[in-house]
Amino acid sequence: MSATTTDATFDEAPARRRPRLGAWLVDQVEGQADRWTLWTPVALGCGCGLYFGLPREPQIWMAWALLPVVAALLIALRWSAWRATTIALALSACAIGGFAVAKLRTEAVKAPVAQAGARPQAIEAWVVDIAQPGVSGQRLLLAPMRVGDWPAEATPIRTRVTLRPDMALPNPGEAVSLLAIVNPPPPPASPGSYDFARDAYFESVGAVGLALRDPEIVTPGTKAPWRLRLTMAVNATRWALTKKIVAALGPETGGLAAAMTTGHEAFIPREQVDNLRAAGLAHIISISGLHMAIVGGFAFAFARLAVAAWPWLALRVPGKKVAALFGLVAVGGYLLLSGAPPPAERAAITASVAFAAILVDRQAISLHALALAAMAVLLLQPEAVTEPGFQMSFAATAALVALAEIWPRPVKEIQVPWPIRAVQGAVTWTLASIAVSFVAGLATGPFAIQHFNRVSTWGLFANLAVAPISSFLMMPGLALGAALTPLGLGQAPLEVAGWSIGLMNRIAAWAAGAPAAQIVVPSAPDWVLPVSFLGLLFVCLWKGPLRWAGLPLALAILWAPRPAAPDVWISADGAAVAVREGRDAVLLRPDVKLFGAELWSRRRGLTPLISEMERDKRFTCDAWSCAPERGAPVRLAAAWNLKRPLKPGRLEALCAGADVLVLRNAVRPASCAAPLVLTGEDFAKGGSAELYRAGASWRIVWAQGLRGHRPWTWGYDPR
Repeated sequence: MSATTTDATFDEAPARRRPRLGAWLVDQVEGQADRWTLWTPVALGCGCGLYFGLPREPQIWMAWALLPVVAALLIALRWSAWRATTIALALSACAIGGFAVAKLRTEAVKAPVAQAGARPQAIEAWVVDIAQPGVSGQRLLLAPMRVGDWPAEATPIRTRVTLRPDMALPNPGEAVSLLAIVNPPPPPASPGSYDFARDAYFESVGAVGLALRDPEIVTPGTKAPWRLRLTMAVNATRWALTKKIVAALGPETGGLAAAMTTGHEAFIPREQVDNLRAAGLAHIISISGLHMAIVGGFAFAFARLAVAAWPWLALRVPGKKVAALFGLVAVGGYLLLSGAPPPAERAAITASVAFAAILVDRQAISLHALALAAMAVLLLQPEAVTEPGFQMSFAATAALVALAEIWPRPVKEIQVPWPIRAVQGAVTWTLASIAVSFVAGLATGPFAIQHFNRVSTWGLFANLAVAPISSFLMMPGLALGAALTPLGLGQAPLEVAGWSIGLMNRIAAWAAGAPAAQIVVPSAPDWVLPVSFLGLLFVCLWKGPLRWAGLPLALAILWAPRPAAPDVWISADGAAVAVREGRDAVLLRPDVKLFGAELWSRRRGLTPLISEMERDKRFTCDAWSCAPERGAPVRLAAAWNLKRPLKPGRLEALCAGADVLVLRNAVRPASCAAPLVLTGEDFAKGGSAELYRAGASWRIVWAQGLRGHRPWTWGYDPR
């Protein structure tokens, strides 16, 4: 063969491969005929996400104007002649509808928000519930009847008040009077971090406060509305059951048992919470999908076994559907018992869709059922698209259902001796547990890194060890104990649950104390998480080998470059400052705003130094100010006095020895040698701040500028 012929042959090879590649891609796309509906909740979520990502709040008329557009797109589906056009119309309708639904939801929940101010206010309120405790102590969720001299139209619907450790907790349903410093919900702890004020807005919590004296039980002059009375009655029952569980099991295990039963976390020891987080088991505390699945699945299995054990009944009723109804009741009861927090509501919707699928003779666990549940959640709570719980829950569930689709199902052999069958079952169960924990960990990993900046090194092993304990002992014992406690028969199942909780705590303590138990990973840029989420969904929802094209996108959280860490962090009120030194963050006030300082440190991949001894090596501090020493990483000075003046000459010394001066009060010195001076007025406008050194000057990033101009950033004006 001549060289010319050989060259021509090699030149024609790519030309022959191109049609084959095109045909293969067409086959891959045509193989998704029954999968396109799975992308409708993705499009709906993208529309919701677009709304929450806007820098300014759109007008309400836009939402009403978009609804006819959605209707027109859906009507156009009837005359669509091509599948591609049909898919495009349906996904466009979902995306536009998601934007409109999110805006309408924001308008529906708007309520008064407190104005910033440090003046104590006298509050008379109903105790709605005992809220999740914060860093500073126990908290009450109140329905205010009166706040100081505020007019009724400016009084928040709900207020969350923190009590000092020595204050007694009242019971839900009681009316109390207390003195508290009331402020709006706090802004983000650092620029670009999670906005807890947005969560408070959609929960109608318009104010947070710090109690200055013990709550006093009072006799209200008016009667609470019936819906509030019903809510408080349910919460009072939950609180009474919580105290009974703690009394029966003791605070060591009873606090965690109560949290998983009634949602009250008031009695969990702090050490247990830290161990569970370090071990990757913190999801056990929050009532969510795992708990609903175990309770609903246990009720379903129990009811189906009971029907099958009664031959007369088994011949006359469909046992599977009866069990599904029993599971629905169990899920609804557990939702009511837990206080119906948003994660539990989403989990209940998902479980209810699965049981409803059984009632209409459909597959209970499938991607289509999950898509329907996601649609229901986003239509009812479009703000869920911004919450880590929703993102992690549905990502993990989608990954596990996709795993179930491809999991091999070997043919069962007939007449196999039971020892061999037991060994085979144990091997299969072990491999399935490892696969489930591994896949769920991979699916939730991007969100854990971006939101919490923690990777639990031993989390896979801890979850493998805890899974059978929680599924077969802990949750069934708690469910039976909660159901039988009012009858005086709940002690035995609660003791079983308490023993399993003690075992779980030992596993968590081992994982938390193991070498390199936690790895801190800085957050990636904001675009990375949506890319990872869409890549993960592509891997889960696409059918065929092309699904692995989404894997690089799903792993974007690992390869995306991290931005440079700032040199200084300042809290939203100027009361706390941290300075970066290498990979450490030196806290100038280790006992103030510690939660925000640690949150910022983890987000930037830094280790917080909370020791005053470490601080004093770099700064000279007294009760109200700090000045830099010669070895300070940044020549920064700060003063935290609001009303009490500094010692004579102290402010002048701070100005003379600093490149950056942080003043908590709003009084700017008439003359100051410091090149950059930030006062309380600046923080009131901009919120928390990050400072980047740029040669001889500084670049400042303010949190308020990144939050945009939204209802949860400025508050609702009743006028």
